[in-house]
Amino acid sequence: MITNLDDQALVCAEQEIFERTELAEGILEPQESLKLNFNQACVQSPLLHRLWASAVLCCVAGSQEIHIDEKTISPHLSLSEDKKTLTFSPKKGKVNLDCPERFDHWPNALATLAFRSGICAWKVSVEQSCAYKLGVCYSSVPRKGSANEGRLGFNAASWVFSRYDKEFRFLHAGQPRAVELLKAPAEIGVLVDYAGGEVLFYDPDSCAILFSHRENFTEPLYPVFAVAHQSISLVQ
Repeated sequence: MITNLDDQALVCAEQEIFERTELAEGILEPQESLKLNFNQACVQSPLLHRLWASAVLCCVAGSQEIHIDEKTISPHLSLSEDKKTLTFSPKKGKVNLDCPERFDHWPNALATLAFRSGICAWKVSVEQSCAYKLGVCYSSVPRKGSANEGRLGFNAASWVFSRYDKEFRFLHAGQPRAVELLKAPAEIGVLVDYAGGEVLFYDPDSCAILFSHRENFTEPLYPVFAVAHQSISLVQ
């Protein structure tokens, strides 16, 4: 019985009781876990995503200087003089629809330059719009016709964060992933690690990660935009 033990035995018994209690409660010494290190094979590691994003957000000195390519914009869109604001109109404007770079139906637009290395980041003001998409795509993204494959996120060549009214989603290859948000962000940041194969969407105000996706990119990536209500603007 425990009352008959000497002092040394009491200490050992107390330690044994303590360890058994911890074992029962699952709070023993931390064990190695793929979700607690930087093993790239563990693609679902929340800790990896958040630490990676936090480090990059601290190191990236501002956003890239990005301009929208006027040759690509849909006839439903108009572009500001500084090439940074897209405004939607339900009425088609007079543009050259035969231009091969132009989206002739869906309200999409590409940036002027693509990238295929390093880490790139940019921010977009979206507070005036409740229908938009933003992300990245290959130059091979379909640009002609009204078929679904011409919609950003509905083909294998585009990866976008989407808002429609109060619904937020990540879209790629026609596979929507719901994104639950407590409030609509005023700005959305896009951060792409080309070699690391990750595209991440975040709220610049809080640095909260909205969604992250891993992909083995094989072609240069263009920042891509769509707006079907009011306007969105690139932010410096």
